[in-house]
Amino acid sequence: MPKPRPSKRCAWSLGVSGAYQAYHDDEWGVPVHDDRKQFEFLILEGAQAGLSWSTVLHKRAGYRQAFAAFDPEKVARFNQRKIESLLQDPAIIRNRLKVTSAVTNAQAFLQLLDAEDSFSDYIWSFVDGRPVQNRWKGDGDVPASTPVSDALSKDLKKRGFKFVGTTIIYAHMQATGLVNDHITSCYRHTECKKMARS
Repeated sequence: MPKPRPSKRCAWSLGVSGAYQAYHDDEWGVPVHDDRKQFEFLILEGAQAGLSWSTVLHKRAGYRQAFAAFDPEKVARFNQRKIESLLQDPAIIRNRLKVTSAVTNAQAFLQLLDAEDSFSDYIWSFVDGRPVQNRWKGDGDVPASTPVSDALSKDLKKRGFKFVGTTIIYAHMQATGLVNDHITSCYRHTECKKMARS
């Protein structure tokens, strides 16, 4: 029988939906070292711009289907006909700039791989390969961006990526565990901290 989870969580994860809480409990802040998973979050974080993360999370399965299971090589080959088809798909956010930026970002992602060993190694180099362990007391203490996200955002833009402003990139860093932004009283703070050592 599974052990019950502690009830103390980051306030943002409460009262939205079971899927939202499960995302907080199982994914948010877990260090990601897989290129395709990093690409998935790049697409999803870009789609989230101006919207709630809950909206994107509930369309995640639709994005997985529409964007070739987040395979950057396949997405990079999407042509105008495919883009027009995606803009008719209610399973994703039908915003032309966001859809076209996903294709642009797939192409930039592949170009980056020509210069770097992996996207994961590249992005982790901005935190010296180890998660930043923050110690926020409350959700209101967590910043929207940092000098590191500023630098990463600037470099990604220089490499041709779109929808990678510093706030979006900081959210990406939080989601993929480059920073541990669970508040200290949240049970996941300690669990994610332990993952950083493994």
